[in-house]
Amino acid sequence: MADPSRMTPLELRSALSLSWVFGMRMLGLFLVLPVFALEAARFPGGDDPARVGLAMGIYGLTQALLQLPLGMASDRWGRKRVIVAGLLVFALGSAMAMAATSLAGLTLGRAVQGAGAVSAAVTALLADQTRDVVRTKAMTLVGVSIGAVFAFSLMAAPWLNQFVGLSGLFALTAVMALLGIAVVLKFTPPEAPWPTARHAAGLSQVLAHAQLMRLNLGVFILHAVQLAMWVAIPGLLVQAGLVKELHWQVYLPTVLASFFVLRMTLYPLERRGYLRAVFLLAVALIAGVQLVFSWTAGQPLGVLALAVLLFVFFCGFNILESCQPSMASRLASSRVRGTALGVFNTLQSLGFFLGGALGGWLLRTQGVSGLFLACAALMLLWLVVAWPMRAPALHESSPEACVVESGAAR
Repeated sequence: MADPSRMTPLELRSALSLSWVFGMRMLGLFLVLPVFALEAARFPGGDDPARVGLAMGIYGLTQALLQLPLGMASDRWGRKRVIVAGLLVFALGSAMAMAATSLAGLTLGRAVQGAGAVSAAVTALLADQTRDVVRTKAMTLVGVSIGAVFAFSLMAAPWLNQFVGLSGLFALTAVMALLGIAVVLKFTPPEAPWPTARHAAGLSQVLAHAQLMRLNLGVFILHAVQLAMWVAIPGLLVQAGLVKELHWQVYLPTVLASFFVLRMTLYPLERRGYLRAVFLLAVALIAGVQLVFSWTAGQPLGVLALAVLLFVFFCGFNILESCQPSMASRLASSRVRGTALGVFNTLQSLGFFLGGALGGWLLRTQGVSGLFLACAALMLLWLVVAWPMRAPALHESSPEACVVESGAAR
């Protein structure tokens, strides 16, 4: 090709179709979140905030428990089989939640939804079908699809809820999962032949790889901080005079503007060999945002100041969201890629689960300043751990990444 940094038609087809699968699955989840707590209160037992919180959060717990087993299964039996099976489980959980008549039934449905943990298999398949030099761009398409459906959900969910209710929203999530299966089977490029005797490579090799473990710690901290800070952000926007129905007017522009910054910085700098510097700068930016929030906790910030801080946060967050899975996939060969990304996504899900729980506890016991100070400390810890990292080399012609060996890249 004249420009090796451009995607081939098959790479673009793979990236777009798998981004669609990710986006439709996340749309199925995000449509429920803005109205879940209010609608769950109508069920028997819904007057207990702890039980409502469990019903909402148990999805993350079951997903965290199953990301690694399903990632390893994709190494053994093939990516598409695992993705289709996981989406079927997700659709089943959605149907159970749709038919629930009690909070216990709703909780069970959410738990089964989380059991369809296909993130590792989807990202592993995308990595299998893209070259190193375009992989960050491909992973970013996944991130953009998630950001877009999140923004859409914030605006559409309250409106849809008026017409179809919570059960109707869960029915839509089941439809989205089934559409995802159709896209995987009909539009995603076929996998390379998968040997029937193929065995998943050792988990111990992945866990002993220092570079991968730095990324795993990082994705855990990143999503723990994201969930913890969002325990306080809506309240800060309300204090600034913006009613909750209009919070999307801050979220949507800041997210979209940060994607523009991502496009103009990450890809060209990565090609020039500055990925490590961009990565560390993104970690430092998020740490700085947390420190500013902590220092200004006693001084009400205006909407514009909050929007600027959130824009800086999303710039750092989207850079890390794009390059971390790309780097993990490049450090792992195809024979262990599902296992490596299974560990990666497990830590990501645990970060979601613990970030929300600890964020609420910190806000209650330490206040807004203590919450953001703890988030800043976590980000600074990650910066120290990530400092010795080396960005994996880009291979322009080979779809394979360097093989994970227990002592490699320390």
